[in-house]
Amino acid sequence: MSTTTLSPADIELSGIDIVLSAPVNLRDLGGIPIGDGHVLPGLAIRADDLSTITADAAAALIEGGLAAVIDLRTPLEVSLTGRGPLGGHAVAYHHLPLMASVADGMPKEVPSFTAEAMGQMYLGMVERAAPQLVTALGIIAFAPGTTAFHCAAGRDRTGVLAAMILLILGADDDDIVADYARTGPNMAAILERTRPVMGAMMARLGIDFNGASAASLTEEPMQPSMRVLLAGLRERHGDVLAPLRAAGLGDDTVARLRARALGA
Repeated sequence: MSTTTLSPADIELSGIDIVLSAPVNLRDLGGIPIGDGHVLPGLAIRADDLSTITADAAAALIEGGLAAVIDLRTPLEVSLTGRGPLGGHAVAYHHLPLMASVADGMPKEVPSFTAEAMGQMYLGMVERAAPQLVTALGIIAFAPGTTAFHCAAGRDRTGVLAAMILLILGADDDDIVADYARTGPNMAAILERTRPVMGAMMARLGIDFNGASAASLTEEPMQPSMRVLLAGLRERHGDVLAPLRAAGLGDDTVARLRARALGA
């Protein structure tokens, strides 16, 4: 499969029935072990698509201290759904796409969602989108409240940013993998919730969102994908944070993230 960039005109918009619903893969990073402590609640929330949440779900996030939203989706995804109900609240919005197209990083011949293929996609994402990741880390470090970050499923792009946060905070690999894998039991609900938009885009890329490729997302264990990313970063760069440091990650951002995470 060749890499394809779609525009809104390439998708049959009349066939997309977007229904607002509560997130099915939202969680606070609070409680994850880091060094001698744990991440305090309220630093960062990872989530599936926040552009299609209900007004009640948006209000609950605001009441919980939400100050900023980082949208990791592609420009096409954003153009199809916008910001949703959160756009009506006084919340800073940052669009930092980690991929130019949903086709980026996929195998060129046969679409594959195997653990190895996904891990390699994550590795390429860190290397190519390091500047966006560094910007996101700065937002989280200096936001005056909680930052929520999301993509469509809250699994892949969101999982990569969550891993970078936890690496900076000093979390062990096992805890980073465990946080990533918590999405696994939610995958069936995620696929159903994201089907209207993602199904239309995948169909245009020649991928059956209802077929074997999608089924592998619910059936294969997730842990190996994150381990492929972490091992790949060490093998290629030595320091897992090297791509981010090369893209401008500074000691001030690292110190601020750690201080906020520990309440120091």
